[in-house]
Amino acid sequence: MEFNVKSGNPEKQRTACVVVGIFEPRRLSQSAEQIDKASDGFLSNLIRRGDIEGKLGQSLLLYNVPGTLSDRVLLVGCGRERELSIQKYATIISTATKALNEGGSMEAVFYLTDINIKGQDSAWKVSQLILTVEDTLYRFDQLKSAKDDFRRPLRKIIISIPSRRELSECEEALRTAQAISNGVSTAKDLSNLPGNICTPTYLAGQATMLDKLHEKLTTTILEEADMEDLSMGSLLSVSRGSRQPAKLIVMEYKGADSSQSPVVFVGKGLTFDAGGISIKPAAAMDEMKYDMCGGASVFGAMQACAELNLPLNVIGVVPSSENMPDGDANKPGDVVTSMSGQTIEILNTDAEGRLILCDALTYCERFEPAVTIDIATLTGACIVALGHHAQAVLSNHNPLTHELLNAGKQINDRAWELPLWDDYQCQLDSNFADMANIGGKGAGTITAACFLSRYTKKFKWAHLDIAGTAWKSGKEKGATGRPVPMLMQFLINRV
Repeated sequence: MEFNVKSGNPEKQRTACVVVGIFEPRRLSQSAEQIDKASDGFLSNLIRRGDIEGKLGQSLLLYNVPGTLSDRVLLVGCGRERELSIQKYATIISTATKALNEGGSMEAVFYLTDINIKGQDSAWKVSQLILTVEDTLYRFDQLKSAKDDFRRPLRKIIISIPSRRELSECEEALRTAQAISNGVSTAKDLSNLPGNICTPTYLAGQATMLDKLHEKLTTTILEEADMEDLSMGSLLSVSRGSRQPAKLIVMEYKGADSSQSPVVFVGKGLTFDAGGISIKPAAAMDEMKYDMCGGASVFGAMQACAELNLPLNVIGVVPSSENMPDGDANKPGDVVTSMSGQTIEILNTDAEGRLILCDALTYCERFEPAVTIDIATLTGACIVALGHHAQAVLSNHNPLTHELLNAGKQINDRAWELPLWDDYQCQLDSNFADMANIGGKGAGTITAACFLSRYTKKFKWAHLDIAGTAWKSGKEKGATGRPVPMLMQFLINRV
């Protein structure tokens, strides 16, 4: 998709379609009023007849509107103006995008930046518009022999801004949003691939390709022999049950002086999780290809970081494996020794994400990070607690928690903090090892983070549990690319 920003009157645009908003009940937005004036009340007459009420999710495509130079005018319902929110703005953009893509308009000029969203400026609206359009148009059809192509798909969008004084700021917002969208698409593509294609070896190959595309990005792949030399007994215990060898993928982006401590992202890269000996139910087990969405989000963030040439040092670490049932797989009751020297009693082999993450987190100590953030589809308990709207944040450093929460609010990729109190640590007690890998029925998301916290005492750390936000089920099944936007906003704020 090609995006541009410019200022100008809607009735003077020579384009396939001009997009303007209509508020409920039957009230014109500022740009719609300009078209109505140029057309001698054409829009007002339509609205009075009840052709469109302005409800959120409504749209009406008009042809040959008098007094305009565009082929079409698309009216988009915005709901009640006083009830507008960040989430409703995304719905408005998505509604317009679908109508345009299905209506044959290959290009359009959006005037939806004249909608007032409390506390948000034109640059933010430009950014959100691009992120939403790209998300709405995303399709994963690489593996289909016959693709459902639109005859005349939407290819170009011009975003109108109120004043030329805002042009420079909005162009920068456009560039940033496009890079983030590219990162989100990369995360979606990797996550949507099936487990027979996207193996740990495949992921390692994709990291090597990123290395070749970006001068400031360097990739190192640790093989199982390398991990054995590092005594990563916890990570390797998970891969023992699979015919696919584990990989520890390390991507280093150097955008600042070497003296600057890096931000480190650690993403869970379970390319398929059958649960091991504690095997999962058959229903929806196909969705366990999404157990590497945390790792995919690290790929997306590293790519976007390199595209934007951010003046930061950022390292992405992705421990990748499968978790399969096999004669050599972990068994409930087994005790393994992690890279840190701490021993773990494995009471449930389906709590494997923390087993690969803990060794990766210990490995990150060598980077002397400014902060470390792990991203993982870690617990079903997170979905019980927060549903599918917010990812959970748990951290050993309050300022880092606030940075992540604020970044999520800014870019509409929200999170919610859960407590990481010492009171929960005793749930991991074991009679036979330093800790168990599960903490019982209560507070599953918190005890999983408590487990990881035992490997992060040497740096500032936050854990993002994205089990409820990384993908959608049902008719719209597919990866969301979250939390790439939050991670990128976090980095941009640091710049």
